[in-house]
Amino acid sequence: MSGHTLERRKVMAQLLTGRGDLLVITGLGASAWDLASMSNSELDFPLWGGMGGAAAFGLGLALAQPSRRVVVFTGDGEMLMALGTLSTIAAARPQNLSIVVLDNERYGETGSQRTHTAEGVDLAGVALACGFPKAVTILESGGIEALRVDLHGHQGPLLAVVKVALTADPMTLPPRDATYLKNRMRQALLGPQAVFE
Repeated sequence: MSGHTLERRKVMAQLLTGRGDLLVITGLGASAWDLASMSNSELDFPLWGGMGGAAAFGLGLALAQPSRRVVVFTGDGEMLMALGTLSTIAAARPQNLSIVVLDNERYGETGSQRTHTAEGVDLAGVALACGFPKAVTILESGGIEALRVDLHGHQGPLLAVVKVALTADPMTLPPRDATYLKNRMRQALLGPQAVFE
């Protein structure tokens, strides 16, 4: 076991305290369930089965809505699957995008097999090498509040890897209808006059 003590769901809850109008994207599985356990906002977009797509989705949203802050919550397994996205984000340099990797060093959806982060792969180091102006690894609770502040104000793409314990939290399912989720967020961003297709 990793020996990390931060609890994933508590970390997300602290980071979303006073979230205001943050746009929140989650990857599949645990991060989506965590968000659903505390929020069902029209500013939430949980990705259900699109493993590897959360950071890219967040990039697109950040570029389309440059005046809004976007935060992506994802896991280490999904981020490992989408390493190329980090170089695309670094090249695009969205000023309003943050990615929080809740890293329990396990593939939670398929049986908790060890991921490469358990073997020393440094996702924050990869992001820095790609050109992110800021990428950090947080091991203790003291770093969470500083990250919460950064989610609302850091300029330039930010990646934070939060090392968390492997926990068995109750599953809280978010809405599953992707068209509904799309239309809900689109209307929140563009107003009731938005055309739904």
